[in-house]
Amino acid sequence: MDIDLNSDMGEGFGAYRIGEDEALMAIVSSANVACGYHAGDPVIMDKTVRLALANGVDLGAHVGFPDLMGFGRRQMQCDPAELAQYVLYQLGALSGIASVAGARVTHMSFHGALGNMAAADYDLAEPLVRAVAAFDRKLIVTVSTNTQIERAADKCGLRIATTFLADRAYTDEGDLVSRKLPGAVINDHDAVLQRVRRLLDDGVITSITGKKLPIKVQSILLHGDTPGAVENARAIRQEIESGKGRIVPISRLVGGG
Repeated sequence: MDIDLNSDMGEGFGAYRIGEDEALMAIVSSANVACGYHAGDPVIMDKTVRLALANGVDLGAHVGFPDLMGFGRRQMQCDPAELAQYVLYQLGALSGIASVAGARVTHMSFHGALGNMAAADYDLAEPLVRAVAAFDRKLIVTVSTNTQIERAADKCGLRIATTFLADRAYTDEGDLVSRKLPGAVINDHDAVLQRVRRLLDDGVITSITGKKLPIKVQSILLHGDTPGAVENARAIRQEIESGKGRIVPISRLVGGG
């Protein structure tokens, strides 16, 4: 099978560094780049863009709340129309830096609390996704399955790449378990690899209570700030390729663009 291997990157700020972007970029096929709101800054964005370009990695905008202190993982109550402008601002920032470097943004995703809130609320998801469509209808929206973001993207005529978060636990309903709860983030290397193997072999994921959930995805995501991300990415790539699968960038998997 062909599948994308994706990671969040560019999530440092100034002199502070999070994740091992250089190592990850040599393993994955697409990257979600922080656009300066939850993490990142112009210098880090430029470096990450050029790193992706040099490695033939698809470039995605990872947009979130303006919350550097909380890494975009704290809920903010903002008017949806205001949030739509935040989305446009971040898309524009990364696209401008990418254009100067000779690259283009192929996809986007919603980060952290903004993504979780939009996933559960169509009235929030729709104006945000509509802003993405107004900015560039060729952008692919990467998103977990069974979310309001997916439904809004479909209504707005945007392509979707459904994503399995290999290092995050799922509820019985197929939602992400809140990071406030124990077991929400999966740090155990063997457990992450087992989850991916089950997805590849059987097309299912196991919820935090052990329930089997059928799922069809185009992309496997690892968080760059999760401990052991590089080792997990390398093992997942080896697992896919040893099973005669191929790691393929998102833009080559999702047609119509």
